[in-house]
Amino acid sequence: MNPQRLPNYWRQNTALIRTLLFVWALVSLVLSILLVQALNKISIGTLPLGFWMAQQGSIFVFVALIFLYAKQMDKLDRQYNIPSSKPDEQ
Repeated sequence: MNPQRLPNYWRQNTALIRTLLFVWALVSLVLSILLVQALNKISIGTLPLGFWMAQQGSIFVFVALIFLYAKQMDKLDRQYNIPSSKPDEQ
């Protein structure tokens, strides 16, 4: 790893984290709490959308964010030649 490129690596890393935290806050706070009454006017099957987002939808989004972060960080690590932390690849 080139030490001069390290600040760029961390800048991109923190930008990714910041973006994913924004999505997480949007889903958990705005969609699941603040807009729940408006979303409850829409139904998914027999359940109101606001209830569904608070109970299930936000969990699905959180899991998707975890996988997205892992994929993007793997891509970023390869771009900056950061060695893998997997035990079988050392």
